[in-house]
Amino acid sequence: MALLEVRNLRIRYRTKKGEVHAVDDVSFTLERGEALGLVGESGCGKTTLALALMRLLPENAYVLGGEILFQGRNLLELSEEEMRRVRWKGIAMVFQAAMNSLNPVYRVGDQIIEAIQTHQGDAFSIEEARKKVRELFELVGLNPRRMNDYPHEYSGGMRQRAVIAMALACDPAVIIADEPTTALDVIIQDRILRRLDKIRAQLNMGVIYISHDIAVIAEVSHKVGIMYAGNLVEIGPTAEIFQNPHHPYTAGLMSAFPSIRGEKRELTTIPGEPPNLLTPPPGCRFHPRCPYATAVCREKVPPLEVFEGEHRAACWHPLNA
Repeated sequence: MALLEVRNLRIRYRTKKGEVHAVDDVSFTLERGEALGLVGESGCGKTTLALALMRLLPENAYVLGGEILFQGRNLLELSEEEMRRVRWKGIAMVFQAAMNSLNPVYRVGDQIIEAIQTHQGDAFSIEEARKKVRELFELVGLNPRRMNDYPHEYSGGMRQRAVIAMALACDPAVIIADEPTTALDVIIQDRILRRLDKIRAQLNMGVIYISHDIAVIAEVSHKVGIMYAGNLVEIGPTAEIFQNPHHPYTAGLMSAFPSIRGEKRELTTIPGEPPNLLTPPPGCRFHPRCPYATAVCREKVPPLEVFEGEHRAACWHPLNA
């Protein structure tokens, strides 16, 4: 049994102009100790998917269908009180731009202690919680003496590490990291991602990285899922996806990204723009931008088919297959 399994998840947003098809028929699994990266353009449904896993969707959103199985339990069937016990202790999340979400008038260590006592108050006294925070600071590479400092006394990279420490406070089985290195320079990005990957291996957690930066995902993920316009169009082992992409959108992302290895090559862009998810196109949602599209692409939705091993893609005309 997978640690986390998403089956045929469909999510809609109610708006004044109609319903937004934010996530459509997305399925994937996450094993203990595994890192999964989700990549795609802004607005493709990555963050909506993450919020659904936490049952933190906004009021105008609803799950139209599917299942989210965590350790065998369907999270969509739990009461709010049962789900509250899953959050942080089972699944924790590092939110986008989280380093700016620390309360500026509370000491950083006290904010993490509060999280521990809120979710595990019966198991931890104040002193035990303080000891736990010291251990978490060491784990994420912060000096425990900085526990009593305020957020404004931290650099951006230190605040991001503190937020990761807070997410780890209740020893979750899964961490969801939504753009965990946004607004940080590349050196700090690398340090934080390597630290988080080391923690994943050390604690045997499952990690879901969400990013529009495919290079970030490549560094730390065992497998990669490519999202486009609410659909998961390709998923598989990271090396296989990068070396042998089957979906034209995945290949387009690769071609638009520079590499310091190999011969120089001209970068190419994907023509057009993502569809309006109020009225998504019929068939394959990528067909208006795809150079390989035919009549079947415009009429029928391609299934996510297995090509080799765990490599799956949803395309009527797969590349390199």
